[in-house]
Amino acid sequence: MEKFDAIVIGAGHAGCESALALARMGNKTLLLTISLDAVAFLACNPSIGGTAKGQLVSEIDALGGEMGIIADKTALQIRMLNRGKGPAVQSLRVQADKNAYHTEMKKVLESEKNLFLRQGEVVDISLNGDAKIITTSVGLKYSAKAVVFATGVYMESEIIIGKTREKTGPNGFKNSSGLSSSLKKLGLKMLRFKTGTPVRIHRRSVDFSVMEEQNGDENISGFSYMTKEKIQNKEKCYLTYTTPTTHEIIRKNLDKAPAISGEIVGAGPRYCPSIETKVVRFSDKERHQLFLEPEAENTEELYLQGFSTSMPADIQKEMVESVIGLQNAEIMRDAYAIEYDLIDPTELNPTLELKKVKGLFFAGQINGTSGYEEAGAQGIIAGINAGLYLAGKEMLVLKRSDAYIGVLIDDIVTKGTNEPYRMMTSRAEYRLLLRQDNADLRLTEIGRKVGLVSDERYKIFLEKKAKMKEIEEALNTKIKLDKRLVNFYKIHNESIPKESVRLRDMLKRVNINIFDIKEYFKIFDNYDYDLLEKVNINIKYEGYLKQQEEDIEKALANEKLTIPTDFCYENIKGLREEAKEKLAVIRPLNIGQASRISGVSPADIAVLSIYVKKFKKG
Repeated sequence: MEKFDAIVIGAGHAGCESALALARMGNKTLLLTISLDAVAFLACNPSIGGTAKGQLVSEIDALGGEMGIIADKTALQIRMLNRGKGPAVQSLRVQADKNAYHTEMKKVLESEKNLFLRQGEVVDISLNGDAKIITTSVGLKYSAKAVVFATGVYMESEIIIGKTREKTGPNGFKNSSGLSSSLKKLGLKMLRFKTGTPVRIHRRSVDFSVMEEQNGDENISGFSYMTKEKIQNKEKCYLTYTTPTTHEIIRKNLDKAPAISGEIVGAGPRYCPSIETKVVRFSDKERHQLFLEPEAENTEELYLQGFSTSMPADIQKEMVESVIGLQNAEIMRDAYAIEYDLIDPTELNPTLELKKVKGLFFAGQINGTSGYEEAGAQGIIAGINAGLYLAGKEMLVLKRSDAYIGVLIDDIVTKGTNEPYRMMTSRAEYRLLLRQDNADLRLTEIGRKVGLVSDERYKIFLEKKAKMKEIEEALNTKIKLDKRLVNFYKIHNESIPKESVRLRDMLKRVNINIFDIKEYFKIFDNYDYDLLEKVNINIKYEGYLKQQEEDIEKALANEKLTIPTDFCYENIKGLREEAKEKLAVIRPLNIGQASRISGVSPADIAVLSIYVKKFKKG
């Protein structure tokens, strides 16, 4: 039996981030995957980021993770979503080359000195004191004190196309058989979810002339502040629509749709439903948006985003050919649904460690989330905490006010989920503070403290901070009231000041931004657009940011009131029975987390706070 400090099971986006974090923290780490060809595979959409997901990628990067670096390196197109809205909801999205993404991430894993990448299917886990014994399908055994489960959608997975069911993983990769039973033996509650992926179409069969071009943004920075060059747009995406004919075909064949007929038992994603579910749910809509996106530079396959389905293959063909511009479409891969096993995430602490077993961590879709970004975010936290566990140090819990990652993990471990959980900006109550542009300022020091932020990365971070300070100090410069200043205000339709004014105060005017000042007064020429934009946002939204910081301070009082792990809820008078049951199951770390549990009322929290304070006083 070969011994390691840590073992990570699964080399998807969660597993890659976990394994890299553990190895970079100095632990001898084994990364096991069913197929080396599936490492960091973009099994569904060929993109990284998107609304709220872009924030997650930037946070992974700020902590010292890899997803943002690889996404930038393999980008085919880059866009900032929600540009017309406020900075709190702006998110970066990259169309990635799925083949290059896999290759580049695999190369990074292979180059990490403490990391050992091995193809093998894990079929059993057993416990021997602190040691966890992993057994593979060919009888090999490995031992480690810390194990991270990052199995994605592979456990007991089934691909479904119409009446056809096949016990396999995504894209024809082998599935995991037997591991679910092993986890059940540990006393874990298992759930079953469903997700899916659209058809792939040959480029030559598409009539692009009747579609709308979707170009990338020029002169825009990527996810990682380690990426020095601006991202070049190499490919275009295209917008098209379903038609009334598409909807008629779907309605006529609903009895053949497993997602509608009840043949699929797993709960599907609410915010990324199949096209047949959309037609049924939004029956008044005459059409639905679809996007054609490139899969990679070295293939003619195009991904039809928004057209996920589990309909029989012949009906899929009819449906696709009824879409605008796809009347001659050549389908290269059929769409499918996939059902898979996962654990109930309320079995986990906010550290992503299993409550029942010390040193056993879970990350990614096995925890009930959807998406590469949500998986990678959990992966880096699980890896960090597994490393801190091995070092005997206090584990990391990011608060809801620290990061989108904190919101994501708090949501799933506190509230659980009855469908694949997707991160959205609306879930983050402090989203103006948790912007994509300031992820490095919020989290790099944390990444440095746990040992993931390299000297090179930290040097770049400190230089950025110093330059931002220079800009902010320069904005304290006063401009005297003269014809030049009056003209500036007139140009921007602002009322004329009555005296000299600081550059900083100019920024608080609605129609003036830092780039107007830069151009008119010929200053800040030596500073990057991104740095100027950060400062601009901080000053423009200064009042709102201050209000959110005050709200956070008030909320932190509850977060600081910790609840002992052995606290007995059953004997507390004044707590409702439902609250007692929920609190005993979730076992919140503090009063703040307790207040977010479904079924626990403000009155319950008031009673609980009094008892916890009394308990602590002895």
